[in-house]
Amino acid sequence: MFYKLDRAAKISGKTQNSRLRSYDCGGLYDLSLGIFMSDSRSRRKKGVPSPALTLISVSQALLVGEYLSFRRVAAVLGIRQSAVSRRVRELEDELGVSLFERHHAGVRITNAGVRFLQEARAALAQLDQAVKTATAAGSGAVGRISIGILSSLGTGYLRDLIEIYHSRHPEVGIQILESASADNVAAVRKRQLDVAFIMDTTDASGCETLPLWTERIFVMLPEHHGLCERKEIEWADLRKEDLIVRQSEYNRALCDRLTRRLDPNRGGMQKLNVGRDTLMYLVAMGLGISLTTEATAATPFPKVVFRPIARNDELLQFSAAWLPHNDNPALRRFLSLARTLAKDRQNHVGASRALLGSAVIGGLFMSFASAGAFARRLGLSS
Repeated sequence: MFYKLDRAAKISGKTQNSRLRSYDCGGLYDLSLGIFMSDSRSRRKKGVPSPALTLISVSQALLVGEYLSFRRVAAVLGIRQSAVSRRVRELEDELGVSLFERHHAGVRITNAGVRFLQEARAALAQLDQAVKTATAAGSGAVGRISIGILSSLGTGYLRDLIEIYHSRHPEVGIQILESASADNVAAVRKRQLDVAFIMDTTDASGCETLPLWTERIFVMLPEHHGLCERKEIEWADLRKEDLIVRQSEYNRALCDRLTRRLDPNRGGMQKLNVGRDTLMYLVAMGLGISLTTEATAATPFPKVVFRPIARNDELLQFSAAWLPHNDNPALRRFLSLARTLAKDRQNHVGASRALLGSAVIGGLFMSFASAGAFARRLGLSS
């Protein structure tokens, strides 16, 4: 309970006054404890807390009610017995009732004392829970965060981010809305979303933005299409194809990429207001080919084949966008994790490339060494 021995420092009154003020009884004696206040209390100026009715005095009275001895309570708290007796007596004077009957063998709780201690115990437990709840909410351990997404959660950075965050903060509710970048940014501005992950930050004015990860562009093909035989697709291969794209994914970033790589005057491109699955079915039916992100391509779909666009520099940049004055503690922790995860992935990619380079150089060196030894065996070396 709130008044147990692990709170003895507060109960004993040895804590500094500056700390005690935050636990003052200004609101405590307004709780319905079921005890009539004394005349002196009713005459006190409204809003001025009683010097007697504090959490320390109430907590000490609860301990006396538990141990039924002023001497034992004083020993537990490490203070003089007279100090405990004085605080409890001042509390009784303030309440206008006797909580305990004193005698040489100890104390006995009065009928009024039983009622007071019962209600006070419940009130302190409720206050303790309120402090814990406020602390958890302020630290982001509980609460809610709303996230706007555009990319698939099939695999990749975004899936890892949400999965790790949920495992670390299971008490935080996560609400996810999938929509176009422009719609998600508008929702962030209206405080309907805490953060949005978008491809194009051009229209994110008024928001803080942070680039986090990149994904390759993939082509979606019906399974019997001629381009399925290739491991990678060139942009030139798409110039005569019927291209269908989702309206929500046809934002400025993708539009500029298609305009640079394909003939801007070409026909045969349709922007459809459909979901991701519907677009997949249209491709599977042979009604056209489409473009998607690396995360989406990681999830197999019947009769659809995914092939990456050639050259690794054909990447789509994804960024987070949020309002700078959003004070949601859960958002702060989420963004902190997003930064850390993005940095770790970049370091991992750099280390992998360095390892690959070392392996290639090592392989070439071994090849040359083997070739020299072979030449010496044949007597070809001078």
